[in-house]
Amino acid sequence: MKSRLLIACAIWMSVTACKNDTQKSDFLVANIDSATNPATDFFQFANGKWIQNNPVPADESAWGIGNLVKEEIYVRLKNINEKAIADNSPKGTIAQKIADFWKSGMDTISINKLGLQPLNPQLQAITQIKSVDDIILLAADFHRKGIPVMFTDYVAQDDKNSEQMAYLLVQGGLGMPNRDYYFNVDAKSNAARIAYQQYLIKTFIQLGNNPTTAATCSHEVYSLETKLATASRKLADLRDPYKNYHKMNMEGLKKTAPSILWNTYLQGIGITHIDSLIVGQPEFFANLSKVLTTTSLDDWKNYFRFHLINANAAYLDSTTFNHKFEYRKTLSGASKPRPRWKRILDEEESAMGEALGQLFVKEYFNEQAKTRYSTLVEGIRDVYKERIQHLSWMSDATKQKAIEKLNKITKKVGYPDKWKDFSSMQIGAVPFVINVQNASEWWHQYSIQKLGKPVDRTEWDMSPQTYNAYYNPSNNEIVLPAGMFTVPGVRDEDLDDAFVYGYAAASTIGHEITHGFDDQGRQYDAKGNLTSWWQEQDSIEFTKRAMSIIEQFNEFVPVDTLHVNGNATQGENIADLGGLVLGIEAFKKTKSYKAGKKIGGYSPMQRYFLGYAYSWMYEERKEKLAMQLQTDVHAPAKQRVNGPLMNIPEFYEAFGVKPTDKMYREPKKRVNIW
Repeated sequence: MKSRLLIACAIWMSVTACKNDTQKSDFLVANIDSATNPATDFFQFANGKWIQNNPVPADESAWGIGNLVKEEIYVRLKNINEKAIADNSPKGTIAQKIADFWKSGMDTISINKLGLQPLNPQLQAITQIKSVDDIILLAADFHRKGIPVMFTDYVAQDDKNSEQMAYLLVQGGLGMPNRDYYFNVDAKSNAARIAYQQYLIKTFIQLGNNPTTAATCSHEVYSLETKLATASRKLADLRDPYKNYHKMNMEGLKKTAPSILWNTYLQGIGITHIDSLIVGQPEFFANLSKVLTTTSLDDWKNYFRFHLINANAAYLDSTTFNHKFEYRKTLSGASKPRPRWKRILDEEESAMGEALGQLFVKEYFNEQAKTRYSTLVEGIRDVYKERIQHLSWMSDATKQKAIEKLNKITKKVGYPDKWKDFSSMQIGAVPFVINVQNASEWWHQYSIQKLGKPVDRTEWDMSPQTYNAYYNPSNNEIVLPAGMFTVPGVRDEDLDDAFVYGYAAASTIGHEITHGFDDQGRQYDAKGNLTSWWQEQDSIEFTKRAMSIIEQFNEFVPVDTLHVNGNATQGENIADLGGLVLGIEAFKKTKSYKAGKKIGGYSPMQRYFLGYAYSWMYEERKEKLAMQLQTDVHAPAKQRVNGPLMNIPEFYEAFGVKPTDKMYREPKKRVNIW
């Protein structure tokens, strides 16, 4: 019996605290739930102790690594704001705008005293609506100010001609997160619907109606939105770039949606001439055109009133804010609002994050860090090229074009080389909601001015302090902000390679590069154009492999009876798997991997997987999970760890996964794409 126990301990030693390690335990080891077998639930094994000791705060819907990073960034940004106020900088400077935005947002006494008064001009404009023309003109004014009504429009690169900026029209106009909330019958969707309709009633009472009239107004607005939701596409259906690309001239648009006075609208948003545009979902606009003329003006007025309040609730008095928060609780699960200073920093980030970024990087991201992650990108690129060359299912013709695309991916690391000019943004000593609307108008004008001009491929769509990253298919680029590489409480130079390759190379760099070759990204060529560059049989082979990952993730049930939507999340799941595989191959080339030295009792490969799991160290409330499963193209954190690992041989070897273990997946079912 004693000998069997010693053998069991010897096996368990490599993955638990079963032996006394002479090395000092680090933050990764401290997070481990040693009571969980890594072959049973690796997410829980790697992060369980931290999750147990760090419950989700009452003012949050989820809590994890991203929040820890953001906490550090919040403090840094708060210091920047307070310094900007103390400096009393001249009008027009970045520091002046930062200071006035911050002060207006934190001045709760003035905000509560004013109530809805700052919106009086817009409320008056709604009252004066007398025709469909007036509705269209007001929609244009609302869109300039960042108030979403009726539909969504924006300027972006033409998917099929990445050298040109295009004007796009897509579905929108709903008050709830997406169309499924209006029709799904699960308990959480039902609860959200009830809370949303109560929020509508409260808003109309706040606008001066008695409860009976407010209930009638609420019903009318909800019915109008339901008509829009009926013609809206589901989340998975929005992933096909070809099916959501319909280029047409103005005559084609007018035929699609004849009741909408498009010339009037376009002039209202500042577009004086346009030869063509791209409509994402023509059936939505055909339906909107009918709803526009079959719905009474009074109902449209109430729709605009509600959406005016709803879009600006975060910038108004506490009563208005709390009405919306009570509804949002059913979506997020947070029982109390986040601290106001953090909410103001979030709004400031949205309004002028890159302006903050100019001050941020001077203090918090040095050239040594930028060089480290730039080098990592090239390491990932090299191994990806090798893997493409050795793919058994892809023809040489497609491989050649894939490698050409890979070689041309532009990397943007840390912060932009050229900063946006915010000098014309009007931020001053005015009510907070006015500063927010002025910032929205600046961004609207900034966007509209791109039409007819050369594409600026140097531009960033995230600020340096953002804890996120992205792949842009039209630019064929990966953008990796400085904030994404932050590890709370640890200097970058103190992070070991095994951890960095899991945390950064796999979950971020490899992930974003793989997006260039996921179900959507693979349809864009090296120049960023949506075009067919694959041999037909290669495309069929890719789709077979993508179907395998769809089927795998459809099996997961993160909350209640709600499954992961494998189709909607396939792009992110492909990128997660690709990032892990690429990270492994790049890590194997390093001296630290070859040395094989344990850190905290774990081998380099074990620590690599722990580093990856650390990047998804989150606990989410059930309400948040339910909303994510219906509205997000990302699977929940636990499935983003356990799901791809079940397909990777090195994971099985590193942690001794056996056929009887829950993390085991039959070899014939394991997904292997890139």
